[in-house]
Amino acid sequence: MKSIKIIGSLIMLLIATSCKDWVEFDPHDEYKITENDYLASASDYQTMAVSCYTPLQWLNQMVVIGDIASDNSVAGGENASDVIALQQVDDYTTTTNNSALENLWQSAYEGVNRTNYLLHYWDKNIAGNTINFTGKDALKGEIYFLRAYYYFNLVRMFGDVVLFTDRKISVEDFGKLQRSPKADVYTQIEQDLLAAIDVLPPTNVEKGRITKYAAQALLGKVYLYEEKFDDAATMLENVVNGPFSLVSNFYGMFLSTGENGPGSVFEIQYSNASPYYNWGGYARGQGNYAVQQNGVRGISGSDDMPYAAGWSTNLPTQELANAYATGDQRKDATILDIEAYKTAHPEYNIKYQVAPYKNTGLYNNKYQPMKGHTSGQVELNYDNNQRIIRYADVLLMAAEANNRSTTPDDIKARGYLNRVRRRAFGDENHDINLSGNELLQAIWNERRLELAMEGDRFFDLVRTGQASSKLSGFVVGKNEVFPIPQKDVDVAGLTQNPNWQ
Repeated sequence: MKSIKIIGSLIMLLIATSCKDWVEFDPHDEYKITENDYLASASDYQTMAVSCYTPLQWLNQMVVIGDIASDNSVAGGENASDVIALQQVDDYTTTTNNSALENLWQSAYEGVNRTNYLLHYWDKNIAGNTINFTGKDALKGEIYFLRAYYYFNLVRMFGDVVLFTDRKISVEDFGKLQRSPKADVYTQIEQDLLAAIDVLPPTNVEKGRITKYAAQALLGKVYLYEEKFDDAATMLENVVNGPFSLVSNFYGMFLSTGENGPGSVFEIQYSNASPYYNWGGYARGQGNYAVQQNGVRGISGSDDMPYAAGWSTNLPTQELANAYATGDQRKDATILDIEAYKTAHPEYNIKYQVAPYKNTGLYNNKYQPMKGHTSGQVELNYDNNQRIIRYADVLLMAAEANNRSTTPDDIKARGYLNRVRRRAFGDENHDINLSGNELLQAIWNERRLELAMEGDRFFDLVRTGQASSKLSGFVVGKNEVFPIPQKDVDVAGLTQNPNWQ
């Protein structure tokens, strides 16, 4: 949905506070549109729905952190103080004032606020009038999905979080709201996704709009995190049998021509149509800021050389590169070995700067900055969509769920796993014939290879209990979650996560 935009008037709308103490004050003296004028037409609902999608675009650092916190990549950059928030995540020296984590917390709650606001007035608008229009129920399903997605990211990053669904939060709530157990948050996520599934269509003409399949896939993923494997297997089967396919060219999925393709279940849409210039809100434009981070520092060459320069952040590890077997097309699609690429393409006359810090010589090839894909303040406006749930991900989740179900079905689990591997190698010679726990480990290993540099690795390691054995610096009982931003501990009176004092 490349038309998603930040609606300035809605931002003012969402932060508007009660004027009960100012009897003589007319809001129209300061604002052309106020709360009392809004949600009076189908157009208002549609516009507000778009504003509920907008914070999705601000969560791109979830993907970066999900790999930097794992064994897939290192922070890289210019030096040890370059984006110190990411260096802390990489080194397991994170503090409770980490700016990247604070921004993700705030962005997700902005999404919760917006969805709560719209759902609160859904049946009757602020003036008490009932507004009906074609597609209203399906639109409501999109909002339920979005709220579930925002809470899912909060709960898997921070554990117990503040749960509220009946209104948008205001300054009057500070000190009154407390964190809810993550089990309660997951219950709310399930309820929202089931409500979404009931009303969403299987397809949507406008690319990027939430569909029934996207809601089913996310709910299946949520069930995996809750270890409800029977429910996960049943829910994911809907998507496995849906209209999706594994495209033969793995790398092609991550090009602009591969966006919203047959292998995509849910993508966050980005655009460079309205250039963004605000470095103070670096991740809050319509563009995908994370793409700039992945680029090769100072790269230049002939006009037909495809890559644009970046910041040498989020560098894949050699250990990840070594995990790919010979003949696996995913390796080159995932990892750009810039020196090997330069040698293979002398016609491009490539020059570049070696990454100054934690250099691995490797770069995230799935989200490399490419010429012609940005505008305005180029670093902030790349239009690469973020692939959040792909069909291969669904197959691997379904494989895991079937293997771990009350009555395991390893035949089905192997079938789903091997569909992914056959696409990777282009043959059946690399099929897995294991069962039980050995099959489960093979599925987990495959998730790493298939989804590397897409932001799932850290969360997969935590939910499967592998983090302490895979990650240097990981402390059991602490690093399963990130710290609650200190500002909310101090101002809102929230408790901090264990061992983050």
